[in-house]
Amino acid sequence: MAQSLPQRMWNAALLHADTYEEVEAETSSIRQATLIVLLSALSAAAGSWWLHAVHREIPPEVAILPVALELLLPFVLWIGSSFFSYTVGATFFRGPHTDTDYPEVLRTVGFAFTPGILRGLCFVLPGVQSTLGLDGSEVPRVLLDAAFEVWVLVAGIVAVRQALDFTTGRAVGTFGAAYVLLYLVVLGLSETLA
Repeated sequence: MAQSLPQRMWNAALLHADTYEEVEAETSSIRQATLIVLLSALSAAAGSWWLHAVHREIPPEVAILPVALELLLPFVLWIGSSFFSYTVGATFFRGPHTDTDYPEVLRTVGFAFTPGILRGLCFVLPGVQSTLGLDGSEVPRVLLDAAFEVWVLVAGIVAVRQALDFTTGRAVGTFGAAYVLLYLVVLGLSETLA
């Protein structure tokens, strides 16, 4: 019996391999994966707006830039890391049981963004600190944000491992190579646009 979306999200966040296998096999779960990435993007964008426009009182026309980046970045990471993970994993790191396609990787990696929905909390932290009379240090916010990013990264490795049906070591290598390739592409595009 298929899990509900909240169950899938909970289990994906807890890194349950069977949930990623279920998502991999169910083609219609692409809508759920897209919703998860959208929720992750909206959470970070809302938090960014609150931090910049409300807490720091930055003019809205200036605060909109980090908000737009927070909206766009999860989708770029999702599509790009899925594509490069599929490309690298299905060729260079291919295992004896690897039998997949790009949509399978896209679905599983989309679910790996579930912990990213909590990133909005990071941006609210400085306001909570000042309300409690604590110092306005950015360190707690940066550390919490890094923790959520690492959680998404680890979930992404589990997602790639399950989608490509190979070992954790190969998944780490695949995801690492995918991120390097994605970084180089984004860097190249930014240099071109600059």
